[in-house]
Amino acid sequence: MDNQKIVLSIDGRRIEAEAGQTILEAAEAAGVYVPRLCWMKGLTPAGACRVCTVRVGGRPQSACTQPVAPGMIVENDTEELRRLRRNLIDMLFVEGNHFCMFCEKSGNCELQALAYRFGITAPKYPFIFPERELDASHPDVFIDRNRCILCSRCVRASQELDGKHVFGFVGRGREKHLAVNSEDGLGDTDAEAADQAIAACPTGCLLEKRVGYVVPVGRRRFDHQPIGSEIEAAHTEEGK
Repeated sequence: MDNQKIVLSIDGRRIEAEAGQTILEAAEAAGVYVPRLCWMKGLTPAGACRVCTVRVGGRPQSACTQPVAPGMIVENDTEELRRLRRNLIDMLFVEGNHFCMFCEKSGNCELQALAYRFGITAPKYPFIFPERELDASHPDVFIDRNRCILCSRCVRASQELDGKHVFGFVGRGREKHLAVNSEDGLGDTDAEAADQAIAACPTGCLLEKRVGYVVPVGRRRFDHQPIGSEIEAAHTEEGK
């Protein structure tokens, strides 16, 4: 075995990982899906959503930020963690205004797809129904803050991939919200529809204009297979 390989276990399964990988990266390489929302390949991990929480040696850790270590014992798919993740997803729904049946991102939305994967048909917590601003000032991009889950993927993608600083957060607690680097709205920034920050949004908060429903409902990313299926399927194919 390569001396650089790190051996750990995830849900009792022996996993070989590369030095420097996080638990989430090692799990994905081995065909184990760890649910996530704020994590995105190519971006610095933020550990913001906590949907990827696992137990390491009995202690909770965010899989997207915790590096692997030799002999690490990781629990990922337990009833306790499934319950925790359902609660987190539930809270994200009620803290915003997510009307999936009318949303252009339906079928491509990662939050919606996670709800389906975890069997959530309606949140168990009371809806907050916050008042959030829309921003249609940009000719090609629309911001609907009702659908923002504060994952920071657009913030990091703008800085790390686009070389810009279009997005950021202001406020704290329930007042925290997505902001842009102009008081006059997104239309007064250097944002472009082709920016990776726009594509990075996991929900329908950031949408490119004039392309809604180009891919019809029924042919979208999560319409037929649960989120994470491609990770699990890749390992199944390799094992044949």
